[in-house]
Amino acid sequence: MVAPATAPRVREVVEAAVTGAGLLLDGLDVTGSGRSTVVRVVVDLVDDDPGTLDLDRVGDVTRAVSDALDAADVLPGAYTLEVGSPGAERPLTLARHWRRARGRTVVVRLVDGRTLSGRLEQVADGDTPDLVVVPVTAPGKGRRPVQGAPVTLAWDDVRDARVQVDLAAVRDDEADEGAGPRDGAGEG
Repeated sequence: MVAPATAPRVREVVEAAVTGAGLLLDGLDVTGSGRSTVVRVVVDLVDDDPGTLDLDRVGDVTRAVSDALDAADVLPGAYTLEVGSPGAERPLTLARHWRRARGRTVVVRLVDGRTLSGRLEQVADGDTPDLVVVPVTAPGKGRRPVQGAPVTLAWDDVRDARVQVDLAAVRDDEADEGAGPRDGAGEG
């Protein structure tokens, strides 16, 4: 285990490197000691970044964090550095997570025990404590999902939530791209 006095310094060095790369430090975990020290860094996009967290950006921030840790010499000896994103099915624990998930499929467990699955349409940006989720149910194989009436939730109604991978949306987008012009007119 890394010495307790070292942990704040590691966080300081890693956070400065991640911020310098234009990203946000979403999580940091340092485990083990000596040659078995593992530094796990989770990075995310800042709120106003319209881009994506692709492999090039993760590679760039990995080099920046590695260089910063080596230069600061806060971890004695060898260590393993793992840098990644929060993942495709990230838990929604902070308001910024919810904002970035707008338009995606989410599964929300409510404090009353119910579960709501659907497309996250709205996240309140002000004093209004509302989330709007449009429920989506799959009627069966080969049929299009059915959208229900939008459901408005207060933050206090939510126990926990996660983003879900929505492969049907990817298939729909690919089908739309290959469909050609919709108005019957040719390209040209």
